[in-house]
Amino acid sequence: MYELLIRNATLIDPAQNIHARKDVAFTRKHVAAVKDTIAPSEAHEVIDGTGKLLTPGWIDLHVHVYEGVSHLGIPADPYCIARGVTTAVDAGSAGADTFAGLRKFIIELSQTRLFALLNISSQGMLAMEVGELDDIRWADTQKALKVIEANRDVILGVKVRLSRGAIVSEASGFRPLLLARDVAEAAQLPMMVHPQDAWTEHTDDIVNLLRPRDVMTHCFNDSVIGGILNPQGRVHESVLAAVARGVSFDVGHGKGSFMWRVAETALAQGFSPQTISSDLHYYNYKGPVYDLATTVSKFLHLGVSLDDAIAKVTSLPARFLVRDDLGTLRVGACGDAVLLDLQRGEFTFHDARDEVRVGAQKLEPVVVVKDGKVYVGERGDKKTSRAHT
Repeated sequence: MYELLIRNATLIDPAQNIHARKDVAFTRKHVAAVKDTIAPSEAHEVIDGTGKLLTPGWIDLHVHVYEGVSHLGIPADPYCIARGVTTAVDAGSAGADTFAGLRKFIIELSQTRLFALLNISSQGMLAMEVGELDDIRWADTQKALKVIEANRDVILGVKVRLSRGAIVSEASGFRPLLLARDVAEAAQLPMMVHPQDAWTEHTDDIVNLLRPRDVMTHCFNDSVIGGILNPQGRVHESVLAAVARGVSFDVGHGKGSFMWRVAETALAQGFSPQTISSDLHYYNYKGPVYDLATTVSKFLHLGVSLDDAIAKVTSLPARFLVRDDLGTLRVGACGDAVLLDLQRGEFTFHDARDEVRVGAQKLEPVVVVKDGKVYVGERGDKKTSRAHT
């Protein structure tokens, strides 16, 4: 007997090139069967997915969930797993001096499967009033390497923010990127770069330092330095060359890093981000981000196909995690899935400058499964619900 069965949904699994009505069964935390038809009598628990979409559990490569320590932190479970994100990566909330708490009190206690990028600043993102790289002494490379070596099961790479002023002092300048790259190379891990308004003269200075598997997040920001568009509105040649050598460009919507104009211009030139992430944190979870499903819905409005959009939150971020058992519902993979309504109507979407677009469709998570079990817990002010037969 299967432990859980989801029947009659349209399965979208880009890793397997599947877009078809399928029944999916789960046993012992894993996907046990994917078939055209599985009888309800073969499972202890059955969910009817008629009229809904079924995808692998979503992966958000950029969130901030160090609640109670980082000023950006929000609780992981109500805003990640309850909203379809079964796996998330905290992108630099903690540095070497604060990572132990992130691991003990957040990563190990959350139902959301959490990983982390270690901030090159040993204090991490503590307070808005104090930039983590206001003093370059915070960028302690040996301390960072020591913490990475002790936590390789959950630390996936290095995070560095480059914005001048409130985050990086003029005295620190461009050095944080060089130090982050040194640590990433020594640890043989990728780095994620928050690039906008860096202490340098040209976006090329940032992009040309990125290596295969490195990630440039906030790719649709509108900064002159750190943006992907040149003054003529064309995608920088250095950005196109970086994509060709295996650098990933990630959305990282956030409070100030996604602009309709930039996204529309870049997409019209054939540039598409490898991954869609939310950069969900305390200052945007009540808008304009809300959750990853809302961010993905914005890309449906921009003309990205449903299958491509789902790939950017499943199979493609799974490659960054180097986990072929995540981001797919193939037999034997982790039993993570999300059942979704694709709602039709008029939906108002805001970018980070409060510019509005009205979309015709919106994805809404209905049932979330992690490790073969239905998640039941708080979802903001609502509770997730089951749709049993």
